[in-house]
Amino acid sequence: MSTYTPALSYELFPPRSSASCENLLTTIDQLAPTNPDYVSVTYSGDRARKQKTLALLDHLVHETQLTPLAHLTCVGHTAEELEAAVRCILAIGVRGFLALRGDLPPGSTQAPDIPFARSLVDLIRQVETQDFAHLAAGRVAVGVAAYPSRHPESSSELQDIEILLSKERAGADFAITQVFFEATRYESLVQRARTAGVTLPLIPGIMPVTSLRRLTTLCSLAGLPVPQQLAYDLETASGDAQRHRIGVEFGVRLLQESLDAGAPGIHFYTFNEHAAVLDVLEQVNLPRYSTRFENPLAELTYA
Repeated sequence: MSTYTPALSYELFPPRSSASCENLLTTIDQLAPTNPDYVSVTYSGDRARKQKTLALLDHLVHETQLTPLAHLTCVGHTAEELEAAVRCILAIGVRGFLALRGDLPPGSTQAPDIPFARSLVDLIRQVETQDFAHLAAGRVAVGVAAYPSRHPESSSELQDIEILLSKERAGADFAITQVFFEATRYESLVQRARTAGVTLPLIPGIMPVTSLRRLTTLCSLAGLPVPQQLAYDLETASGDAQRHRIGVEFGVRLLQESLDAGAPGIHFYTFNEHAAVLDVLEQVNLPRYSTRFENPLAELTYA
């Protein structure tokens, strides 16, 4: 009987400068030996930044052995632009998407052509059907977001689950959670989802936070309250080494508790940094996948 191995994945974002580009390439080189199932690439900002997303996807497809998953957001695009983006990303060689609505600009009153992530899932599936010949009749993987804590724009956690179920019915294959800081949040999400009939794999998104500034920024972006004990520990740490240790220990505990709760895999939000992520992996019972892709033809012989 084969031993189940949890999925492993990372989130990256396109670099903003030459210096951050070098840092990203180093991170890619350091993470690649763990043989992740995929690496997701964020997609937001102005046209130039989105072009950098396409360039990073192209680099991952053609210059590495990593499998990229392309984020795609509804906000800021017409339906025609989104269809063109899907076709462009497929033409690069990407075969997976993370379909997101994206954050509405402050004060925005104009609804996007594609207003919800479930509608974007529909669009991706439509393009997939039209392009079956190009895909060798293959299927594109489509992921969506899930929320352990109530989405800031939702009326309740129940509404979040109803939306998640609608995304599954539209054709989503899996979901990655927003960050959380208590494993009970993830467990509760899974229980609510299963009770409502959601069958998608729900992959916890974790970030080993090693600085107070990053913690507060992350919580602000996600609309979450700052975890007070973690914030206090980071603020009163004696230096960077202790802050790193605090973040890694917190990440190890959260990851292990999520796996113990039945998580089918782990998705790391890396902020394009690798040290804390790799240190977390070293301390949990999660295979580093170094032999996961042994040559399947090695023992075959031909007459």
